[in-house]
Amino acid sequence: MDKIVIIPTYNEKENIEKIIRKVFSLAGNYHILIVDDGSPDGTATIVKKLQEEFPVQLHIVERKGKSGLGTAYIFGFKWALNNGYKYIFEMDADFSHNPEDLERLYAACVNGADVAIGSRYVRGGKVRNWPWDRILISKGGAFYTKLITWMPVEDPTAGFVCYKREVLESIPLDSVQFIGYAFQIEMKYRAWKLGFKIKEVPITFIDRVEGASKMTKGIVKEAMYGVWKMKKFDKQRSR
Repeated sequence: MDKIVIIPTYNEKENIEKIIRKVFSLAGNYHILIVDDGSPDGTATIVKKLQEEFPVQLHIVERKGKSGLGTAYIFGFKWALNNGYKYIFEMDADFSHNPEDLERLYAACVNGADVAIGSRYVRGGKVRNWPWDRILISKGGAFYTKLITWMPVEDPTAGFVCYKREVLESIPLDSVQFIGYAFQIEMKYRAWKLGFKIKEVPITFIDRVEGASKMTKGIVKEAMYGVWKMKKFDKQRSR
């Protein structure tokens, strides 16, 4: 029992059973924690039914209301640390992240990385089914983040990540400020500033086929302003 995949959900009834079964079909003996934010479409009910089939591997925590991606992951990180997992993964429920790539992220951490990122923007990485304007926003945001923070990560908003437990134990999780894409940047930035080794693993990111995107203008705005806040906060701490 050393690997757990945290999957936040909100209205993912079309995808949730398929993604769970796919992860459990892998040879790596992964466990899954679903953090569901009160999905009105019955996502949690589907997961709880599947627990009858996977009583040891599958876990679910239900939260009231939609509280944001970042808080879901922070909750999941704490849960995973408290339950003794060594390798803690983030992954979307909608198959934009290929579950088979979990093995490649895990291998990167076993072979020396502290944080392994499934990256769209390193050599070999790809994006499929995204409109050109969203690709432009994403790549522009990645360049903008590198320019402000100097963090050597090509895909700072990536949400497909493997952390060694030592990384999450070293980050004061209660002080993480952001909840959207800026959360993903902040976690990588904090790990990098603490001296942990980050490895980007090329993946093919495929836009969701079923269910609705959770992207909003507010999430993009948070990421744009968030990198400045991170940099400012980091300077204050170094004084």
